[in-house]
Amino acid sequence: MESPSIPTSTAVRDLTNGSIFHQLLSLALPLMAISFIQMAYNLVDIIWIGRLGSESVAAIGAVGMLMWMMNSVALISKVSAEISIGQSIGARRLDQASLYASHTTTIAIILGVTFGLFFLLFPDPYISFYKLDEEIAIEATGYMQIISLGIPIIFLILNFSGIYIGSGRSDIPFYFNAIGLVSNIILDPLLIFGIGPFPAMGVKGAALATILSEGVVLFLFIRHLKRRDGLFGKFRFLIRPRRKYTLNILKLGLPVATMNAYFAFINMNLARTASIYGGHLGLMSQTTGGQIEGITWNTSNGFSTALGSFVAQNFAARKMSRANRAFRYTLTMMGALGIIVTLAFVLYGKGIFSLFVPEQAAYEAGGEYLLIIGVSQIFMMLEITTQGMFNGLGRTTPPAIISIVFNTLRIPIAMILGTRMGVSGVWWAISITSIFKGIVSFTWYLILQRRLSHR
Repeated sequence: MESPSIPTSTAVRDLTNGSIFHQLLSLALPLMAISFIQMAYNLVDIIWIGRLGSESVAAIGAVGMLMWMMNSVALISKVSAEISIGQSIGARRLDQASLYASHTTTIAIILGVTFGLFFLLFPDPYISFYKLDEEIAIEATGYMQIISLGIPIIFLILNFSGIYIGSGRSDIPFYFNAIGLVSNIILDPLLIFGIGPFPAMGVKGAALATILSEGVVLFLFIRHLKRRDGLFGKFRFLIRPRRKYTLNILKLGLPVATMNAYFAFINMNLARTASIYGGHLGLMSQTTGGQIEGITWNTSNGFSTALGSFVAQNFAARKMSRANRAFRYTLTMMGALGIIVTLAFVLYGKGIFSLFVPEQAAYEAGGEYLLIIGVSQIFMMLEITTQGMFNGLGRTTPPAIISIVFNTLRIPIAMILGTRMGVSGVWWAISITSIFKGIVSFTWYLILQRRLSHR
């Protein structure tokens, strides 16, 4: 017998009744769209810079690792904004929501300006970490100094996205970021190659195009927030932080930011190892290949997040059979996607990579990366899907343990295999650990499911 639906007046979506497939799809698609837009910034840059050569792609790839780290740190304000503002609105405390918005914005400004100035003034320690050839290092330094000017903008954009998501308006960040992406698509060729009145700036042009596009997004956010009838009315963008609010923000956002920063650090070390054993082609293949692989990762992560929300409601409603069916549906879809991606990467890896970097030496090296990584794609889908199931059941510890252990193991395995196999050993370290993460995650869940069924 179907349980009564959640009243529509609560503005809460009822996932305990209705079509499982359609509900999963409607939940996953908006999440995937936002992720794809964020990822598209980097892919568009790579497509155009790839026409300059593999050295230029390697230069921006090294800096891309840093931006991953910066995005991770920015989660302090973004995640805390989502949670604190969402809870405040739920408690009908708009005044408190406004105060939290002001505090997270202030923290985003302080962190963004601090990191932006540091990497603008001191780029050499970071660039030298990758052991690049001198000419590539110089190009990477120029790109980094310009992109560093945009770090405060990135922190504020993510913070404002968190504010709107916490307020139940995830559509606003989607629209604004979509406009920014269109701006980047237009500006990239103009500034990289010098079309019309614009000078040819190479990789520096790509950095400037990114900053200008992000500036458009920031302008749209600020204009919308400052409207009299906007979110919370008018709130102060910069205030003197209060101890109570600041500590709660750090409590909410710091664990997530720390975890993501740790993973970014691991990947920075893997990219460095790839550079040591494979030169600029090794670094370029791993950073660009990772962006290409991100298309499948974001797809599976969107469905994983949707599955988590679906399972949470149905588990609480004691509809475990419905939650299990959703898990099987998601596994089937992601399994099929994993097989397709595996075949595409293994059979057509060079062709796929050549769409981004048409230089023969580059797409041959990149094709090898996609081939090796392609072997583990279905296991990656298994891991990410199972993680969504764990999250929905409120068991967030197992996937965290699995991720920390096997991601950490990638560094020593990469060094061991790298000495024997060269740069391909680094990529096999990533692929092998992904396989184990998928197997261990699924096995752990089966054990948990058996325990739950005996209660």
